[in-house]
Amino acid sequence: MDELIINSEIHQYKIIIGNRIRYDINALLPKPYSTILVITDDKVAEKYLNEVMSNLQAENIFTSIIPAGEQSKSFTLFEKLHTEALTYGLDRESLIIALGGGVVGDLAGFVAATYMRGIDYIQMPTTILAHDSSVGGKVAINHQLGKNLIGSFYPPKAVLYDIDTLSTLPRSQVRSGYAELIKEGLIADEELFQSILSSDLMSLSQDQLHNHIRSGIKIKAAIVEADEKEKGMRKYLNLGHTLGHALETTLGYGVLTHGEAIGIGLLFSMYVSEAVYTIKLPYEPLYRWLLNNNYPLFLEQLHVNDLITLMKTDKKTLNHRIQMVLLKSVGEPVIKEISDEDMSSYLKQFLRKLVVA
Repeated sequence: MDELIINSEIHQYKIIIGNRIRYDINALLPKPYSTILVITDDKVAEKYLNEVMSNLQAENIFTSIIPAGEQSKSFTLFEKLHTEALTYGLDRESLIIALGGGVVGDLAGFVAATYMRGIDYIQMPTTILAHDSSVGGKVAINHQLGKNLIGSFYPPKAVLYDIDTLSTLPRSQVRSGYAELIKEGLIADEELFQSILSSDLMSLSQDQLHNHIRSGIKIKAAIVEADEKEKGMRKYLNLGHTLGHALETTLGYGVLTHGEAIGIGLLFSMYVSEAVYTIKLPYEPLYRWLLNNNYPLFLEQLHVNDLITLMKTDKKTLNHRIQMVLLKSVGEPVIKEISDEDMSSYLKQFLRKLVVA
């Protein structure tokens, strides 16, 4: 097993990465709990809930199962989970376990952050994508005007990453997770970026997957330790997300996976970076890799003005001006303000470039 320590302002916590962790979960809990609520989604529940439940020991153990998909990060389910927690009798010494991908982790973490003003929770990621979202304590739900606009910074008590659970992921979720790994390589580790570009997602070895995830988590961990509340460099983790989140919202949650949208957003960030700084970035190699690995790159019926409006709901926006993460080179991210006029021009050119590429 690999073990990393995160030094949060609130408390220190461990990230444990290994095989068959779900069978040792009770020994990995930070302390005994009288009541445990496992929150998961209907797809993960079918595969792993019974194995997790049978290896927990507490006086009272309950489950709440939500529908899989981004639509579940809603006010409705947020309230429903609070109601269930109250009905089950959770108190301030209880534990919530988030068993699933990024949606489950964000929603369950926000429930834990707000239930009785905050109780313990543990992240148990079951997707590649969640290697990113489970680390750093950002928890949130969506608003109809944008993603992750209602939330908090609330670190877990532990992250227990059983990479065996990744073997059952559908291809769309493998693509989704690898977009975030590419992002981490682009902002901090060219070796990781090049390693991914030389990989075929249809034939990844267990060692390749483990090494990529471990590298991605180390990058994320170092950044969130240095800037837990996103005052500075943590914003670099939003590379590709300004357009990516806008695409998810305008197309409707679930049309693209999060990572598929971020893949397009990463290309756009490179395109704008090349224009702003008059440089050459590995846009074409990334485009070809995304294409070869079946990322959906050709989108129709996108309205530039609508996208700009949504991009202004991005959490980095200041004074209604879009702040975008760009690259001066691989490993050198920067924040740049982009005017509406320039953004409109960049979007029109970029979308046209995608269509004719």
